[in-house]
Amino acid sequence: MASGSLAVASARRRTAHYPGPMPRPRPVGASLVGCVTVAVAVALAGCSSSGPAALAPTGSTAAVQPEPTPTETLLGTPDAGGSTVGGLAEGFPADLVPVPQGAVVLVSSAEPVATTDLVQISLNLRTEQDTDGLMAAVRAPLVAAGFVEGAPPVVEPGLAAQSTFSRGDGSELLVVGVLDRDDERTLTLGGKVRTAVP
Repeated sequence: MASGSLAVASARRRTAHYPGPMPRPRPVGASLVGCVTVAVAVALAGCSSSGPAALAPTGSTAAVQPEPTPTETLLGTPDAGGSTVGGLAEGFPADLVPVPQGAVVLVSSAEPVATTDLVQISLNLRTEQDTDGLMAAVRAPLVAAGFVEGAPPVVEPGLAAQSTFSRGDGSELLVVGVLDRDDERTLTLGGKVRTAVP
């Protein structure tokens, strides 16, 4: 009995010298949630701005330009001063370049080339005649006058037929192109010729 009293007294003395009760650990769940909430709020505040956000493009935004299509002025439009709409211009060599039967002249021109005996001519016409027949109608009088048919130096895309006709030293040269569209053929002819046989 005496030894038991001594043990109790010793335990009380040790307790009396302990520096106060141990602090209970605080739960971390609520604190962690609070920190995460604050962090998210700060991040959102930092990402916001007065202007709209710049988004990276998801594809090409360049406008696609359609490819050019041949028109009735395939070889250029003659100067207004020497052109005639709906008929043959004055001085146009109709014996060398006759208008095919049934064709409608859209515009033509004939202008003397300064310091030479050449004439700069152009002819645009429309017809329902097929491409081969139209080219044959243009080819026959030129070949008969001594012109030689050849391939064009530059091929125009989209044309149904193209040819060049030259004579002599090459100073006389005509370029012919035919556009086949909507069941009609449009012929464009242009170049330099001599109206008198050399």
